Amino acid sequence: MLHSGSRMNLFIGINSIVFFTLGILTTLEFLFTKGTPLSDWLTMHLSAPPFLPELLEKFWTPFTYMFSHRAILHFVFNMLGLYWFGRIFEDFLNARQFTFNYIAGGLSGAFFFVLACNVFPVFRDNIAFLPPVIGASASVMAIIVATATLLPDYSLRLLLFGDVRLKYLALVYVLIDLVSIAGTNAGGAIAHLGGALLGFIYIKQLQAGNDWSKIFDRRKKLKVVRNSQVRNNPVNSAPDEEVIDQILDKISRSGYDSLTKQEKEQLFKASNKE
Repeated sequence: MLHSGSRMNLFIGINSIVFFTLGILTTLEFLFTKGTPLSDWLTMHLSAPPFLPELLEKFWTPFTYMFSHRAILHFVFNMLGLYWFGRIFEDFLNARQFTFNYIAGGLSGAFFFVLACNVFPVFRDNIAFLPPVIGASASVMAIIVATATLLPDYSLRLLLFGDVRLKYLALVYVLIDLVSIAGTNAGGAIAHLGGALLGFIYIKQLQAGNDWSKIFDRRKKLKVVRNSQVRNNPVNSAPDEEVIDQILDKISRSGYDSLTKQEKEQLFKASNKE
């Protein structure tokens, strides 16, 4: 049910442009100069450093890091995760909510990364020498956990494993990051968990009636419509939030296939409503 306004496609496109731009520049530099000074410089100015004096000088990096990759496997796995879970997210929620989760998840990841590096002695004692964080992983984790929180019993069919519920997939992602804190990519693991926490809290707040993504709402002009016009066009009206909440609850209990044709149409209308 993806449409031309898919934010998932937009963010995959931005990540791809940045990755291939850096990759092509790195290749050309290597071939002609035997080094990669310019691409390394660009990478450092796209990555978010944990050292506060440096972060203040590069204040834009908590935003730019979530669209940047250098390692090909890092890029591929992030984009696959964004695609697999993002298409489900966009089937049930709208583009504005996807945008908020991606960006807020990335910012949350950067915040937890910087906070941990400045609080825990194991990182703080060598903070000036710690590598910066780069990659969309925190944003992708926000989408993964948000989708699994919204639709815990929705299943994906995985090679060798068969149908696996989203709540178990998200749990595995989180557990991997937890045990990775003591590994070589501790900063990245902490950022991932920051994104995951944002995704979980956002959906819980959404289910409580608080949609944080409304900060992205555009101010719309009021348009007067005659009552007769409203009555004559009931099919075009989008279902209200209470109806959608009931449908989502039904999916959580019985799965998407349990929906009636009318309920699926209502969900489709809501997913295309900005």
